[in-house]
Amino acid sequence: MAAAASVSSLADEVNCPICQGTLREPVTIDCGHNFCHSCLTRYCEIPGRDPEEAPTCPLCKEPFRPGTFRPNWQLASVVDNIKHLQLVSPPASTEGDACQEHGEKVYFFCEDDEVQLCAVCREDPEHRAHTVRFLEDAAQPYREQIQKCLECLRKEREEIQGIQFRENQRIQVLLTRVATKREKVVSEFAHLSQFLEDQQRILLAQLERLDGDIVEQQEEFEGLVSGEICRFSALIAELEEKNGRPARELLTDIRSTLIRCETRKCRKPEAVSPELGQRIRDFPQQALPLQREMKTFLEKLSFELDYEPAHISLDPQTSHPKLLLSEDHQRARFSYKWQNSPDSPQRFDRATCVLAQGGFTSGRHTWVVTVDLTHGGSCTVGVVSEDVQRKGELRMRPEEGVWAVRLAWGFVSALSSFPTRLALEEQPRQVRVSLDYEVGWVSFSNAATDTPIYTFTASFTKKLCPFFGLWGRGSNVSLSS
Repeated sequence: MAAAASVSSLADEVNCPICQGTLREPVTIDCGHNFCHSCLTRYCEIPGRDPEEAPTCPLCKEPFRPGTFRPNWQLASVVDNIKHLQLVSPPASTEGDACQEHGEKVYFFCEDDEVQLCAVCREDPEHRAHTVRFLEDAAQPYREQIQKCLECLRKEREEIQGIQFRENQRIQVLLTRVATKREKVVSEFAHLSQFLEDQQRILLAQLERLDGDIVEQQEEFEGLVSGEICRFSALIAELEEKNGRPARELLTDIRSTLIRCETRKCRKPEAVSPELGQRIRDFPQQALPLQREMKTFLEKLSFELDYEPAHISLDPQTSHPKLLLSEDHQRARFSYKWQNSPDSPQRFDRATCVLAQGGFTSGRHTWVVTVDLTHGGSCTVGVVSEDVQRKGELRMRPEEGVWAVRLAWGFVSALSSFPTRLALEEQPRQVRVSLDYEVGWVSFSNAATDTPIYTFTASFTKKLCPFFGLWGRGSNVSLSS
């Protein structure tokens, strides 16, 4: 196979550029290119050629004199040797490189018509005024364009692969987090289930004792009432019998009988004692531990499933001179009076903003910002990248490392790439900011109603700091976890 390929390669070298066959009676013209004698003669006799104009080489377009053909006997000998080799190893087919119209090898490319040409096609009047180049020369600019396209496509593919890798990492973080939440839910509910069973057993035992005490007092009551009924029944029977006697017998000891009936003492027993009644009324108090445990359970479950409260404080080293900070660094207020604050690389000099101390490079954190715009103004809350621009104008958008919302009198806007005014049913006075670093979420909600406000999605690689901005007299914020 290798020998056949070598012979085919040699045969290509001794092919006539016009007929694409092996050179027959090879002749050389002034420019040094070789052709079949008969092919070159026909080429010079192409109809329509100006007889006064010298023909040009089919390959390099150099003019030559028709009468200066020089036989190339050495090349003819080489051709004979190659023909002998071809009898042993036939050359590979070159049909794909031949002009379909003339059957000759294609050497040129017409850039105007974007077609490939053989030497005969090139001399056609249709292509004489066109830009015609050798195939390889014509292909080079396209190769360069292809290379540029490849570089762009590879770069975009790498970006997509990076996004895929990053998003897959986020998905794995979420899956791990969901699995952890599932374990916590199962554990907490198992604990609650055991507690409820114990409380049920205790409460049922107390109800059983109450039931027994009620039955016991009922039996005592029935005994007392039966005794009283028997005593009164005896007195009634005695008086009825006395009343039915003659006057003489009726009057006998009548005063003693009446006194005994009139001075009787009627005992009125109670079916339920005051002590037992009080125990029944106090029974709901026995459920108070259950209520407290349920409240604790819900709070703990909510805490386990939600974010970790962040205890943050404002950093005076970053505060703009127009912001007044409280001594505990938990409150900030806008003032038109400049404070005596020494300049430093950390301090904002144009944007009236302040950062919280520290920052976050991992985990889930949440904090609450109480906003007071009673006297007007506006405020911005959110998070920023640690290296956010602090000198000059600060463009508040995610591309600049700022993920925040702006609150003003009557409206709230999300400071995305293009600020978006949000349609909220209620103007929040307390904003909960929640950061999930690994997943890449910055969420805002109304802390009083738990109503969502807005969520940014990003991919964090740098430390993030809580961020606060104030504009206008009287605007102020305070922090809580």
